[in-house]
Amino acid sequence: MLTHTDLKKGAQIILDGQPCEILEANSMKKAQRRPVIQTKIKNLLTGNVLERNFQQGEVFEEAEILKLKAKFLYTHRDHYFFIEEENPSKRFELTIEQIGVQVKFLKPNQPIEALIFNEKIISIALPIKVNLKVIEAPPGVQGDRAQGGTKAVVLESGATADVPLFVEEGDIIEINTDTGEYVKRVE
Repeated sequence: MLTHTDLKKGAQIILDGQPCEILEANSMKKAQRRPVIQTKIKNLLTGNVLERNFQQGEVFEEAEILKLKAKFLYTHRDHYFFIEEENPSKRFELTIEQIGVQVKFLKPNQPIEALIFNEKIISIALPIKVNLKVIEAPPGVQGDRAQGGTKAVVLESGATADVPLFVEEGDIIEINTDTGEYVKRVE
C-alpha cells in the first residue's frame, strides 16, 4: 500500500478500480491544517487527465503494470497496430483514446513498450526522446531578435513542432515525447 507521501510523478496507483499514473504532485500546507497533496492524474484505461487532492492518512493500492517490448506497425482508421518484439506473430491494436497524445510521435517500426494491466494491453509508452525527420519547413526569416527565433515544422509522423530557425527540411531532430518540444538536431 502507498501513502499520500508516496504520490510522486510517475507513481502508478489504482483509483476507483482503474489504473492511474501521477503526472504532477505538489504538497501544500496551510497554517494549522493537515497537509494536502494536489495531483494531476492520468487514467491509463481512458487517457483522461484529472486533478484531485488527497489528505494525510489516505492509502492507495499500487497498480501492477507490466511492460512488454513491442513495435508500431501501421495505422488504419484510428486503429493503431503493433507486434510483440519477442513474438512477431502476436499482434494487437489500440485506439487513439487508449494511446493518448503520444500518438502523434509514432512512426512505423518504432520500438515502444506496451503497458499490461490485468493481463490486458491497455496503452503504450514511448521512449522519452524520439528522432523524427522534418518533412516540411518554411524558410527561416530573420527579424526581431529580442526573442529566440522559432518556426513551426511538420514531422514525418504528422506532428508539428516549434524549432529554431536553422532547422531545414530533411533534417532529423530529437523531440521530447512528454512535452512535444524540440531538443536538438541529430547529426
